[in-house]
Amino acid sequence: MLIDLLRHGETTQSHILRGHLDDELTEKGWLQMQTTVQCHLDAQQHWDVIISSPLQRCRFFAENLANQLQRPLLINENIKEMYFGDWEGISTQTIYETTPELLANFWQFPTQYQAPNGESLARFQQRILVGFKQIHQQMQENRWETALIVTHGGVIKLLTCLARQHDLNELLKMPAELGKLYRLELLEAESEIGFMEKPLIS
Repeated sequence: MLIDLLRHGETTQSHILRGHLDDELTEKGWLQMQTTVQCHLDAQQHWDVIISSPLQRCRFFAENLANQLQRPLLINENIKEMYFGDWEGISTQTIYETTPELLANFWQFPTQYQAPNGESLARFQQRILVGFKQIHQQMQENRWETALIVTHGGVIKLLTCLARQHDLNELLKMPAELGKLYRLELLEAESEIGFMEKPLIS
């Protein structure tokens, strides 16, 4: 099963941490996603299903595209961004000015440190894997081979890290540009979900 992960584009609050904050896309953000998707469609690539995070910066575009392409749309609650707790709605610059050590630790060792009252990386990973197990099952049941998944930077970074079998402390070094596509193969072995990186256009 091939899954194309589309990160949402620029949002009205792209300058702050907004894991679960439900800000919307800017006009530029919508265009970033539209351009990426159109390039993919122009290359004769297609998807059997579109799956989205429930947050509007992903969901509104996914709904529009599913309607345009006449594809089924599923909303998956588990593929939301990491929850940043007390840091939600605050810029990294402000955090750096108030608690620089805590922010530095979080960036360098996300497996050991988390935002105050936020979601730990272990819990985030567990939630994301539950979500992708659900997606695998739905694709299997419906005999879908390809899916477009509209989601968030943290989700894409985590899955890329797992696909490359890197230490999870390298999570923040993984690619996940606004409005860009990343392709993975979704695998299942002994009821465990796995991921493998694939080239976007062969």
